[in-house]
Amino acid sequence: MNHLATVEEGRWRLSKHAHVVVHETDDGNELLTVYDCGAAQKPPSAQLIGNLVRVDATHDIVRQPTGYIAKLREHSVLERQDEDHWVVRSR
Repeated sequence: MNHLATVEEGRWRLSKHAHVVVHETDDGNELLTVYDCGAAQKPPSAQLIGNLVRVDATHDIVRQPTGYIAKLREHSVLERQDEDHWVVRSR
């Protein structure tokens, strides 16, 4: 499921108030769930398996028992580094 707008091959646009919810799994991977806006009560825009390596965009981190939420504070892009690794960068 990926309904994010494509910027170019391997890069997707994230809104200014997007939330990236990271759930850590038992096998060392992560389930990344992207919401366009944390306040909107809409289904997620994307779900991905892999590891969020870093967030280079302005954001806040909220820790949770099963992982964390990266609450973005600026327009950014989700960039695929390789098959299992992702980065969020400022746009």
